[in-house]
Amino acid sequence: MKRNFLVILTLLAGAAFAAAQAGAPTSDVLGAHLNYGRGCAACHAPHSGAWGNGIGTTDAKTGSVALWGEDVSKLVGVTIVTGQSEHGTYSETLPGITTTAGAEATGLLMCLSCHDGNLATGAMMKNKVYETLPSTYGGNAVPTLLGNDNSGVGNYLNDHPVGTQATIGCGGAYNWDCTVSATGKIVPGPNMTAFIKNYGFFVSPAVLGGTTPYVVCTTCHNQHLMNVVNVTAANSGLPPGPYQTMFFVRAPYNPASTTLGSNQTAQFCRQCHGGEANEMNGSLTIPTTF
Repeated sequence: MKRNFLVILTLLAGAAFAAAQAGAPTSDVLGAHLNYGRGCAACHAPHSGAWGNGIGTTDAKTGSVALWGEDVSKLVGVTIVTGQSEHGTYSETLPGITTTAGAEATGLLMCLSCHDGNLATGAMMKNKVYETLPSTYGGNAVPTLLGNDNSGVGNYLNDHPVGTQATIGCGGAYNWDCTVSATGKIVPGPNMTAFIKNYGFFVSPAVLGGTTPYVVCTTCHNQHLMNVVNVTAANSGLPPGPYQTMFFVRAPYNPASTTLGSNQTAQFCRQCHGGEANEMNGSLTIPTTF
């Protein structure tokens, strides 16, 4: 009897493990960034930067960082204001690309050279999200051009705060019980440690002046993996393996989940917004459901 019971427990555990994981993706992990067959060269020109992709530009540093093959010249020096909220707005003047370029260039300016649609128009897209959206979304197309998204050309206020003013803090009513090290690394406290066990910490903050973590596009998005994220013991307490994601999000994120009470998409936001997490409100053992 005990042996049979143990076999059943093992089977149930295996079933739960399989349900939690997405398994190997069935479509190319670059997804939308295959760029209609152009592939990697559409963004990373092997020779001559933007000129190598047939794009005219006045950017003297074109292609000098990451072999970037899109025109950034119309964005350099432009100030964008993101994230209108009760906390105010977040202003960022976009830098140029240099050999010492920081994350404001590599994790924000470069992204906008394709995803702006206002000033940077050389890499115009269909302005429609690539993936098939779940039924929980509305029927209209979800735009992919942040500066031209049907809310008024040049409006970035409805976009998540980014840039050097969008810093990630610790302590207080809205943040995790973490601390920031002298090198800008987020060091979890007890509640955040429990959250990482239940979900993980997958985001990749930029670091300002070597001391202060802040948000850029690539903090939340991995531009090279659209549909899968690899969970390891180093970034999560979830069973290791490949998990489903959408929109190039860096963590398990599947708004198509139909599981009652699924909290995995909320968990992604809670990585930085600790005040809304279960663990900061007295519940340390609520797992991530899929």
